[in-house]
Amino acid sequence: QVQLVESGGGLVQAGGSLRLSCAASGSISSINVMAWYRQAPGKQRDWVALVTSDGITNYADSVKGRFTISRDNAKNTLYLQMNSLKPEDTAVYYCNTVPKTSKYWGQGTQVTVSS
Repeated sequence: QVQLVESGGGLVQAGGSLRLSCAASGSISSINVMAWYRQAPGKQRDWVALVTSDGITNYADSVKGRFTISRDNAKNTLYLQMNSLKPEDTAVYYCNTVPKTSKYWGQGTQVTVSS
């Protein structure tokens, strides 16, 4: 059974950058669509970005032009490059599939953007 482990979060000033990673314990090549989600305090978990097995990407309007999602099937890893970070990007970030699979939820990685 594949497990997903997120990493790369941290504290950064507004305008800064972070690169998140999601390492899978098994192959992700058979998973068609993978995505990043985030959950801010007191809010629901929202979709941020997705990438298909063919490399097609899509982004939430709030991050479009600032975030870039990618996947490396050879390394079984999903990435999220986050640039021009804003305080409203502060959240716990999770990776999962589309549609979401409950067994794949990990601990997430905390991203905090200070103003």
